[in-house]
Order: sequence, then structure tokens, then C-alpha cells
Amino acid sequence: MTDMLIVVDMQRDFVTGPLGSAEARAIVPAVAARIRRAAEEGTQVVFTLDTHDTDYMETREGRFLPVPHCIQGSEGWALEPEIAQECRRGMISFEKPTFGSTALMHHVAALAGAKGCVSGKGLRVELCGVCTDICVVSNALLLKAALPEADILVDSALCAGVTPEKHAAALETLRSCQVEVK
Repeated sequence: MTDMLIVVDMQRDFVTGPLGSAEARAIVPAVAARIRRAAEEGTQVVFTLDTHDTDYMETREGRFLPVPHCIQGSEGWALEPEIAQECRRGMISFEKPTFGSTALMHHVAALAGAKGCVSGKGLRVELCGVCTDICVVSNALLLKAALPEADILVDSALCAGVTPEKHAAALETLRSCQVEVK
């Protein structure tokens, strides 16, 4: 049984917006179905939301990725509609100004502590979403660093990278770091 499903950045700007791709659009129905199944199983579902201010282009990230996206409160910042309709009471989200969320990491570590899972042993966390090679890998590795004994799983069929090649490379990096890739 999975203790937590983390849905990474399934926001309009990454699916159908300026940073969207055919691969990201293709995973939407399967990610929505996985959220639904997790809710039915009683698995905690957590979302990350890439969140930037209007000064995005003046940030370090904006200099390296000069495409304004996920500006807080904008249409592109919102979850993709098919994903949003799966949101239920008790599901939470973490806004993150960069690739990985330390607040999410602390939340998962607190869950592990409450369950008595020393170093994460006995805890199972699954991640899906976009972009495999940026935010999915960053969050998975933050969790692995904080909870080295936890079972961290990334479902490759429920993720999309910036390109198919970068998706494959990120999955290989995850495997090298002892993250289970399904």
C-alpha cells in the first residue's frame, strides 16, 4: 500500500500552456485515474504547484528558462482541469518557487515520524507528474535524502519530461539513486 501519492506540477502551463507537450497531455487521463484510485484506497494525495511571481524573468530561473509560467493566480498556474476535478477534501498542496519543495519534504518526514518509520523505513511514497527531468526528480531526491530508508517510487508511465530523451535520462538518474522506477 502506498502511504502518499505526490502529484508534481500538473498545471496548465506545463500541460497545455507554453511549457506543455504532447507527452504531458497524454498522461493527464492516467494521472487523473491514479488520483481517483489513491483517494478510494485512502492514500494521502499531495500536489505541488510551481509558483512564481510577476518578477519571474528577473529571477535566476527566469534567466535560464526565459518563459514566464505558473505566475501565481494566473490561468496557467491552475491545475489542469481534468486533474483539478479529482481534488477531494483532505488533499493538500505545496506551492514551490523552485524545482523541489522543502516544505513537502518536511511534511513527508513528519508523516514518517508520526508512523514511527525511522529514516522512512516502512513508508511508501509514489510520485507522478511533470517534468520528470526537473521537478519530479528534484522532489524524489529531496525525499530520498531526508528519508533514506523510505520506498520512493516514480511511475514512469505517469510522468513526462521536457523531451522523451530527458524523461528517459531522469528515470536512469532516479534508478541510480535507488528510487524505484515502475
